[in-house]
Amino acid sequence: MSARDELREMARGFRWGRRPMVPRSAEPHTEDREDVGFPTDWARTEAGVAARQAILQGIMHPLVRNELSLRVYGMDHLQDARGPVVFFSNHSSHLDATLILCTLPDRWQRRTAVGAARDYFFDVWWRQAFTALVYAGFPIDRSRGGKGIDKARELVRDGWSIVVFPEGTRTPDGHMQRFRHGASRLALELGVGLVPIAIVGAYQAMPKGRWWPGKGRPVVTIRYGDPIYPQEGETHQSLSLRMQQAVARLFDEDRTTWFDAISRAERSETPSLAGPVAPAWRRTWEGSRPVARRGRPKAWE
Repeated sequence: MSARDELREMARGFRWGRRPMVPRSAEPHTEDREDVGFPTDWARTEAGVAARQAILQGIMHPLVRNELSLRVYGMDHLQDARGPVVFFSNHSSHLDATLILCTLPDRWQRRTAVGAARDYFFDVWWRQAFTALVYAGFPIDRSRGGKGIDKARELVRDGWSIVVFPEGTRTPDGHMQRFRHGASRLALELGVGLVPIAIVGAYQAMPKGRWWPGKGRPVVTIRYGDPIYPQEGETHQSLSLRMQQAVARLFDEDRTTWFDAISRAERSETPSLAGPVAPAWRRTWEGSRPVARRGRPKAWE
């Protein structure tokens, strides 16, 4: 299907500018309808890539730098990595995908697509088009396990890296939730590497319920880690656990030092990111602690 045909298909059947007729709360009780999907391949054409690069580098990145005190570490881990890979991160804010795409080096940025929740980012036409264009986004159905995986598989086989958030949804209280297994299954099937990313401070900057970062240019840190690879005979559960531990180690590195974090990881003593076993208000209070504004970064960071 040509890009022109896809644009025509995109314009058909949508309630322009309005949400679907059925409320989300009633969707489990309605009859299943044929889902024709939303075409996104047009956004990954040469013209789409050029437009996305202009938006990310000319608008989104300067805006992020203006609104946040952004710190990025670990770019050296991407220098020798070979694509495609699966980038995965904790999910704490609607800032997350923007932060990742804006901080990726150009050679990765051009060929990286973001998996986005179908029920939110692909519910009305303007948000569908924005997500596809700015993030090279493709829909993932969070309520129906297999939907979206086929597209992710197709993209990786075509040489595209993808960004996924294995928690499936943003944290409600600032603490990391259990990883789902879609990304680990995909990596095992295709034999691709997984690059861990820790996003520290995005929940404090723009938690669930806010549409713009808070005042005062809150501190947000992005840390990229060493790629991890599926091992022979490894189960998807084991790989998902290693993925969680990789993100936790990056958080530990942010709180302390690289050497301390590595030492604790070797002893299997990396602090958990699950948060305290406590009432919801206490978990939210703990997860909302402000991120400290540190002095000049250490030379080895």
